[in-house]
Amino acid sequence: MTTIREVAKLAGVSVATVSRTLNNSGYVSESTRKRVEKAVKELNFYPNEVARSLFQKKSKLIGLLLPDITNPFFPAIAKGVEDGVNQRGYSLLLGNVEDDAEKESDYLKIFEQNNIAGVISAVQGSAAKLNNMPLVLLDRVNSHQEYAVHSDDYAGGKLAAQAVVERNPEKVVIMVGPKSVAGSAMRLAGSEKVLQESLVPYEVFQTASFQLNLAEETAERFFEQHPDVDSVIASNDVYALAVMKEAIKRGMNIPEDLQIIGYDDMPFSRMMYPGLSTIAQPAYQIGYQGAELLCNILEKGYAHENHIQLPVTLKLRESLRKKDLDE
Repeated sequence: MTTIREVAKLAGVSVATVSRTLNNSGYVSESTRKRVEKAVKELNFYPNEVARSLFQKKSKLIGLLLPDITNPFFPAIAKGVEDGVNQRGYSLLLGNVEDDAEKESDYLKIFEQNNIAGVISAVQGSAAKLNNMPLVLLDRVNSHQEYAVHSDDYAGGKLAAQAVVERNPEKVVIMVGPKSVAGSAMRLAGSEKVLQESLVPYEVFQTASFQLNLAEETAERFFEQHPDVDSVIASNDVYALAVMKEAIKRGMNIPEDLQIIGYDDMPFSRMMYPGLSTIAQPAYQIGYQGAELLCNILEKGYAHENHIQLPVTLKLRESLRKKDLDE
């Protein structure tokens, strides 16, 4: 790896002069600057960004915490964050927490050691563990969080329930996400409001996680508790597909015997058959706007919008039965 001393030697200047040139800190003549820049280019020299940020007291690194990178919803968020921070001249350091509090703490320590400028997190509870570091929360958001971007989970829960109510359900089960995730309660509240106002009876099935590796096991347990279910409002697309798979294994037809709606609208939801009806969240936009929000805080010290809520939409596919008027 090329060192700053090698750059200084090739340019015929001191290490201090190279440092002043790279950090724009102090006077350097135009001819000297050109020699240093030429040496940097010839030697393909990349300054140590952590050392530079410590010297300048200004970092160009942003940390991103995700709860489960195997869930396709979160890579879509990560892509939005990456594009957003890159366009503003920042780089991204990713931490995949996997719903593990110890891993989360470890990543936050790594962020601090690397002089991270700020953190974007889709992990609930991160705010309590940060030491005065700028933070923007994504998706899993409490109402009191100062800076946050998320979709309208209450409206999403209502849309999902209304889609089921309009298609002659007999036994409805709402699959609820983890109690620790605030959005899960909001979706449940939205769905319950519609079902209660429509006088449609329902039951609730509580899940402990959104993690991909628990989906099939959860689907098996779901049918053990609700073998006669005919309509499911699932907690997300991953768990909806796991329920569909288990239903087909048990000889059920989709949507005649079992209709189901998911949440997220991940690409595989429309690529499979029967396609999964779902509530579409703007995952990429959540990430991108979260990146813009943090960059504004870092560069301006404030943001015009502190709490951004994005709309959701209903995507109808083959996993829901047709309404009577459509038949």
